[in-house]
Amino acid sequence: MAYPIESKLVIAVASSALFDLAEADAVFRERGEAEYRKFQREHENDFLAPGVAFPFVKRLLQLNQYLPEHAPVEVILLSRNDPDTGLRVFKSIEHYQLAISRAAFVSGRNPFRYVEPFNASLFLSGNRDDVRAAIEAGLPAGLVFHTEFADDLDEELRIAFDFDGVLADDSAERVFQSGKLPAFHTSESEKRSEAIGEGPLKRFFSEIARLQQLELDKHAADSSYQPRIRTAIITARNAPAHERVITTLRHWGIQVDEAFFLGGIDKSRVLRQFKPHLFFDDQVAHLEAAAEFVPSVHIPFGIRNQPELESASPREDERH
Repeated sequence: MAYPIESKLVIAVASSALFDLAEADAVFRERGEAEYRKFQREHENDFLAPGVAFPFVKRLLQLNQYLPEHAPVEVILLSRNDPDTGLRVFKSIEHYQLAISRAAFVSGRNPFRYVEPFNASLFLSGNRDDVRAAIEAGLPAGLVFHTEFADDLDEELRIAFDFDGVLADDSAERVFQSGKLPAFHTSESEKRSEAIGEGPLKRFFSEIARLQQLELDKHAADSSYQPRIRTAIITARNAPAHERVITTLRHWGIQVDEAFFLGGIDKSRVLRQFKPHLFFDDQVAHLEAAAEFVPSVHIPFGIRNQPELESASPREDERH
Protein backbone atom coordinates (compact mmCIF):
# COMPACT_ATOMS: atom_id res chain seq x y z
CA MET A 1 0.00 0.00 0.00
CA ALA A 2 1.43 3.38 -1.01
CA TYR A 3 2.39 5.91 1.68
CA PRO A 4 -0.53 8.39 1.99
CA ILE A 5 1.43 11.54 1.19
CA GLU A 6 -1.72 13.27 -0.10
CA SER A 7 -3.18 13.26 3.44
CA LYS A 8 -0.17 14.97 5.05
CA LEU A 9 0.90 18.55 5.53
CA VAL A 10 4.11 18.38 3.49
CA ILE A 11 6.93 20.90 3.68
CA ALA A 12 9.70 20.68 1.09
CA VAL A 13 12.93 22.17 2.38
CA ALA A 14 16.26 22.72 0.67
CA SER A 15 19.38 21.97 2.67
CA SER A 16 20.22 25.69 2.38
CA ALA A 17 17.10 26.51 4.41
CA LEU A 18 17.49 23.74 6.99
CA PHE A 19 21.21 24.14 7.72
CA ASP A 20 23.90 26.81 7.64
CA LEU A 21 25.86 25.99 4.48
CA ALA A 22 27.79 29.24 4.13
CA GLU A 23 31.21 27.59 4.37
CA ALA A 24 30.44 24.84 1.86
CA ASP A 25 28.79 27.32 -0.49
CA ALA A 26 31.86 29.55 -0.40
CA VAL A 27 33.98 26.58 -1.46
CA PHE A 28 31.63 25.88 -4.36
CA ARG A 29 31.54 29.48 -5.58
CA GLU A 30 35.25 30.24 -5.12
CA ARG A 31 36.90 26.91 -5.98
CA GLY A 32 34.43 25.03 -8.16
CA GLU A 33 32.43 21.82 -8.04
CA ALA A 34 35.32 19.37 -7.80
CA GLU A 35 36.71 21.08 -4.70
CA TYR A 36 33.21 21.37 -3.29
CA ARG A 37 32.70 17.61 -3.62
CA LYS A 38 36.05 16.98 -1.97
CA PHE A 39 35.20 19.40 0.85
CA GLN A 40 31.85 17.75 1.54
CA ARG A 41 33.40 14.29 1.68
CA GLU A 42 36.21 15.43 3.97
CA HIS A 43 33.66 17.05 6.32
CA GLU A 44 31.03 14.34 5.99
CA ASN A 45 31.05 13.68 9.73
CA ASP A 46 31.12 17.35 10.72
CA PHE A 47 27.55 18.18 11.57
CA LEU A 48 26.09 21.30 10.00
CA ALA A 49 24.81 24.10 12.21
CA PRO A 50 21.04 24.77 12.21
CA GLY A 51 19.81 27.14 9.52
CA VAL A 52 16.95 29.62 9.22
CA ALA A 53 14.13 27.06 8.91
CA PHE A 54 15.49 24.64 11.51
CA PRO A 55 13.44 25.86 14.52
CA PHE A 56 10.25 25.81 12.43
CA VAL A 57 10.91 22.34 10.99
CA LYS A 58 11.87 20.88 14.38
CA ARG A 59 8.67 22.05 16.03
CA LEU A 60 6.49 21.07 13.09
CA LEU A 61 7.84 17.51 13.12
CA GLN A 62 7.28 17.27 16.88
CA LEU A 63 3.55 17.48 16.21
CA ASN A 64 3.72 13.89 14.96
CA GLN A 65 4.73 12.86 18.48
CA TYR A 66 1.93 14.88 20.06
CA LEU A 67 -0.65 13.67 17.52
CA PRO A 68 0.52 10.09 16.86
CA GLU A 69 -2.91 8.88 15.84
CA HIS A 70 -2.72 11.25 12.85
CA ALA A 71 1.05 11.77 12.29
CA PRO A 72 -0.03 14.70 10.11
CA VAL A 73 3.34 16.23 9.13
CA GLU A 74 5.90 15.21 6.52
CA VAL A 75 9.09 17.12 5.73
CA ILE A 76 10.86 16.30 2.46
CA LEU A 77 14.43 17.32 1.65
CA LEU A 78 14.71 18.74 -1.89
CA SER A 79 18.37 19.27 -2.70
CA ARG A 80 20.45 20.48 -5.63
CA ASN A 81 23.17 18.11 -4.41
CA ASP A 82 23.69 14.65 -5.79
CA PRO A 83 23.20 11.73 -3.37
CA ASP A 84 26.94 11.49 -2.67
CA THR A 85 27.56 15.10 -1.64
CA GLY A 86 24.16 15.19 0.07
CA LEU A 87 25.17 12.50 2.54
CA ARG A 88 26.53 15.13 4.95
CA VAL A 89 23.08 16.70 5.13
CA PHE A 90 21.42 13.41 6.06
CA LYS A 91 24.08 12.72 8.69
CA SER A 92 23.28 16.12 10.19
CA ILE A 93 19.55 15.35 10.07
CA GLU A 94 20.22 12.14 11.98
CA HIS A 95 22.45 13.97 14.47
CA TYR A 96 19.68 16.42 15.35
CA GLN A 97 17.10 13.60 15.46
CA LEU A 98 14.86 15.21 12.86
CA ALA A 99 12.30 12.75 11.54
CA ILE A 100 13.13 13.38 7.88
CA SER A 101 13.54 10.23 5.82
CA ARG A 102 12.44 11.21 2.31
CA ALA A 103 14.48 13.25 -0.14
CA ALA A 104 15.12 14.15 -3.75
CA PHE A 105 18.69 14.88 -4.91
CA VAL A 106 18.72 16.44 -8.37
CA SER A 107 22.45 16.99 -9.09
CA GLY A 108 22.44 20.72 -9.78
CA ARG A 109 19.01 21.04 -11.37
CA ASN A 110 16.15 23.06 -9.93
CA PRO A 111 14.41 20.90 -7.30
CA PHE A 112 11.14 22.87 -7.29
CA ARG A 113 9.82 20.55 -10.04
CA TYR A 114 9.17 17.99 -7.33
CA VAL A 115 7.04 20.22 -5.10
CA GLU A 116 3.79 18.95 -6.62
CA PRO A 117 4.77 15.24 -6.85
CA PHE A 118 5.51 15.32 -3.12
CA ASN A 119 2.25 17.19 -2.39
CA ALA A 120 4.16 20.03 -0.71
CA SER A 121 2.24 23.12 0.36
CA LEU A 122 5.49 25.06 0.95
CA PHE A 123 9.02 24.98 -0.48
CA LEU A 124 11.74 26.78 1.50
CA SER A 125 15.14 27.48 -0.01
CA GLY A 126 18.14 29.77 0.19
CA ASN A 127 18.47 29.83 -3.61
CA ARG A 128 16.70 32.87 -5.02
CA ASP A 129 16.62 31.57 -8.60
CA ASP A 130 14.90 28.36 -7.51
CA VAL A 131 12.35 30.28 -5.48
CA ARG A 132 11.65 32.76 -8.25
CA ALA A 133 11.18 29.95 -10.78
CA ALA A 134 8.84 28.13 -8.40
CA ILE A 135 6.70 31.23 -7.81
CA GLU A 136 6.54 31.93 -11.54
CA ALA A 137 5.33 28.34 -12.01
CA GLY A 138 2.52 28.99 -9.50
CA LEU A 139 4.10 27.00 -6.69
CA PRO A 140 4.25 28.01 -3.00
CA ALA A 141 7.89 28.93 -2.39
CA GLY A 142 9.81 31.19 -0.05
CA LEU A 143 13.37 32.53 0.13
CA VAL A 144 14.94 32.37 3.59
CA PHE A 145 16.86 35.38 4.89
CA HIS A 146 19.98 35.00 6.98
CA THR A 147 19.18 35.68 10.64
CA GLU A 148 20.91 35.95 13.99
CA PHE A 149 17.85 34.43 15.68
CA ALA A 150 18.73 32.32 18.73
CA ASP A 151 16.23 29.51 19.26
CA ASP A 152 14.71 29.10 22.69
CA LEU A 153 13.64 25.88 24.40
CA ASP A 154 9.88 26.31 24.31
CA GLU A 155 7.75 23.88 22.32
CA GLU A 156 5.23 26.37 20.94
CA LEU A 157 5.29 26.87 17.16
CA ARG A 158 4.57 30.46 16.16
CA ILE A 159 4.05 31.46 12.52
CA ALA A 160 3.44 35.02 11.30
CA PHE A 161 2.12 36.04 7.89
CA ASP A 162 1.73 39.23 5.96
CA PHE A 163 -1.63 39.21 4.22
CA ASP A 164 -1.61 40.75 0.72
CA GLY A 165 0.75 38.97 -1.66
CA VAL A 166 1.28 36.11 0.79
CA LEU A 167 -2.02 34.62 1.98
CA ALA A 168 -4.15 36.64 -0.44
CA ASP A 169 -3.35 37.67 -4.00
CA ASP A 170 -1.98 41.10 -4.91
CA SER A 171 -5.19 42.54 -6.42
CA ALA A 172 -5.59 45.09 -3.63
CA GLU A 173 -1.92 46.02 -3.87
CA ARG A 174 -2.37 46.70 -7.57
CA VAL A 175 -5.13 49.18 -6.74
CA PHE A 176 -2.85 50.87 -4.22
CA GLN A 177 0.01 51.10 -6.73
CA SER A 178 -2.24 52.62 -9.39
CA GLY A 179 -4.13 55.11 -7.26
CA LYS A 180 -2.35 55.31 -3.91
CA LEU A 181 -3.96 55.21 -0.48
CA PRO A 182 -7.32 57.01 -1.08
CA ALA A 183 -8.15 54.78 -4.04
CA PHE A 184 -7.12 51.72 -2.07
CA HIS A 185 -9.39 52.56 0.90
CA THR A 186 -12.30 53.40 -1.43
CA SER A 187 -11.89 50.10 -3.27
CA GLU A 188 -11.58 48.06 -0.08
CA SER A 189 -14.64 49.73 1.46
CA GLU A 190 -16.69 48.99 -1.65
CA LYS A 191 -15.53 45.36 -1.63
CA ARG A 192 -15.63 44.80 2.12
CA SER A 193 -18.05 41.88 1.71
CA GLU A 194 -15.99 40.23 -1.06
CA ALA A 195 -13.24 37.73 -0.31
CA ILE A 196 -9.85 38.38 -1.89
CA GLY A 197 -8.37 35.75 -4.18
CA GLU A 198 -5.93 33.19 -2.85
CA GLY A 199 -2.23 34.00 -2.63
CA PRO A 200 0.76 31.64 -2.85
CA LEU A 201 0.65 30.50 0.79
CA LYS A 202 -3.11 30.14 1.20
CA ARG A 203 -3.00 26.35 0.98
CA PHE A 204 -0.17 26.18 3.53
CA PHE A 205 -2.17 28.50 5.80
CA SER A 206 -5.19 26.20 5.47
CA GLU A 207 -3.06 23.16 6.29
CA ILE A 208 -1.75 24.85 9.42
CA ALA A 209 -5.35 25.65 10.39
CA ARG A 210 -6.18 21.96 9.95
CA LEU A 211 -3.36 21.05 12.35
CA GLN A 212 -4.66 23.58 14.83
CA GLN A 213 -8.08 21.94 14.67
CA LEU A 214 -6.52 18.55 15.39
CA GLU A 215 -4.90 20.10 18.44
CA LEU A 216 -8.17 21.67 19.57
CA ASP A 217 -9.93 18.32 19.17
CA LYS A 218 -7.27 16.66 21.30
CA HIS A 219 -7.60 19.36 23.95
CA ALA A 220 -11.37 18.84 24.02
CA ALA A 221 -10.81 15.13 24.66
CA ASP A 222 -7.91 15.67 27.07
CA SER A 223 -7.82 19.00 28.88
CA SER A 224 -4.19 18.42 29.92
CA TYR A 225 -3.09 18.72 26.29
CA GLN A 226 -2.03 22.26 25.42
CA PRO A 227 -2.15 23.26 21.74
CA ARG A 228 1.26 24.33 20.48
CA ILE A 229 0.60 26.14 17.18
CA ARG A 230 -0.08 29.86 17.25
CA THR A 231 -0.60 32.01 14.16
CA ALA A 232 -0.62 35.73 13.48
CA ILE A 233 -1.38 38.03 10.57
CA ILE A 234 0.75 41.16 10.63
CA THR A 235 -0.32 43.59 7.93
CA ALA A 236 0.14 47.24 7.00
CA ARG A 237 -3.63 47.49 6.50
CA ASN A 238 -5.69 49.43 9.01
CA ALA A 239 -9.37 50.46 9.29
CA PRO A 240 -11.43 50.45 7.14
CA ALA A 241 -9.34 48.07 4.98
CA HIS A 242 -9.06 45.58 7.86
CA GLU A 243 -12.66 44.44 7.31
CA ARG A 244 -11.86 42.73 4.03
CA VAL A 245 -9.20 40.62 5.76
CA ILE A 246 -11.84 39.36 8.19
CA THR A 247 -14.28 38.74 5.34
CA THR A 248 -11.66 36.71 3.48
CA LEU A 249 -10.75 34.61 6.53
CA ARG A 250 -14.44 33.87 7.12
CA HIS A 251 -14.83 32.86 3.47
CA TRP A 252 -11.89 30.47 3.87
CA GLY A 253 -13.25 29.13 7.17
CA ILE A 254 -10.03 29.95 9.00
CA GLN A 255 -9.52 31.65 12.33
CA VAL A 256 -6.21 33.26 13.23
CA ASP A 257 -4.95 33.58 16.81
CA GLU A 258 -3.66 37.14 16.55
CA ALA A 259 -4.09 39.88 13.95
CA PHE A 260 -2.32 43.22 13.77
CA PHE A 261 -3.53 46.02 11.49
CA LEU A 262 -0.59 48.39 11.75
CA GLY A 263 -1.31 51.16 9.24
CA GLY A 264 2.35 51.95 8.67
CA ILE A 265 3.76 51.11 12.11
CA ASP A 266 7.02 49.18 11.84
CA LYS A 267 6.18 45.46 11.88
CA SER A 268 9.34 44.75 13.88
CA ARG A 269 7.70 46.25 16.97
CA VAL A 270 5.10 43.46 16.94
CA LEU A 271 7.44 40.73 15.73
CA ARG A 272 9.77 41.27 18.68
CA GLN A 273 6.91 40.34 21.00
CA PHE A 274 5.29 37.57 18.99
CA LYS A 275 8.68 35.95 18.22
CA PRO A 276 7.65 33.77 15.28
CA HIS A 277 9.70 30.80 14.18
CA LEU A 278 8.97 31.92 10.62
CA PHE A 279 7.68 35.25 9.34
CA PHE A 280 6.44 35.42 5.72
CA ASP A 281 6.24 38.71 3.82
CA ASP A 282 6.32 39.78 0.18
CA GLN A 283 8.19 43.05 0.84
CA VAL A 284 11.96 42.99 1.17
CA ALA A 285 12.03 46.20 3.21
CA HIS A 286 9.95 44.62 5.98
CA LEU A 287 12.07 41.49 5.97
CA GLU A 288 15.44 43.21 6.07
CA ALA A 289 14.49 44.80 9.38
CA ALA A 290 12.83 41.69 10.82
CA ALA A 291 15.47 39.15 9.80
CA GLU A 292 17.92 40.53 12.35
CA PHE A 293 15.95 38.87 15.13
CA VAL A 294 13.32 36.49 13.66
CA PRO A 295 13.62 33.79 10.96
CA SER A 296 12.16 35.46 7.87
CA VAL A 297 11.02 34.31 4.44
CA HIS A 298 10.50 36.38 1.31
CA ILE A 299 7.57 35.45 -0.92
CA PRO A 300 8.56 37.01 -4.27
CA PHE A 301 5.01 37.21 -5.57
CA GLY A 302 3.00 39.94 -7.23
CA ILE A 303 3.40 43.48 -8.41
CA ARG A 304 5.93 44.51 -5.77
CA ASN A 305 8.43 41.84 -6.68
CA GLN A 306 9.37 42.19 -10.33
CA PRO A 307 12.26 44.55 -9.45
CA GLU A 308 12.69 43.70 -5.76
CA LEU A 309 13.76 40.10 -6.08
CA GLU A 310 16.97 41.17 -7.80
CA SER A 311 17.89 43.45 -4.88
CA ALA A 312 16.99 41.03 -2.10
CA SER A 313 19.76 40.36 0.37
CA PRO A 314 19.43 36.90 1.87
CA ARG A 315 22.44 34.66 2.08
CA GLU A 316 22.58 32.78 -1.22
CA ASP A 317 23.52 29.12 -0.94
CA GLU A 318 23.35 28.61 -4.66
CA ARG A 319 24.33 24.95 -4.71
CA HIS A 320 21.92 23.59 -2.15
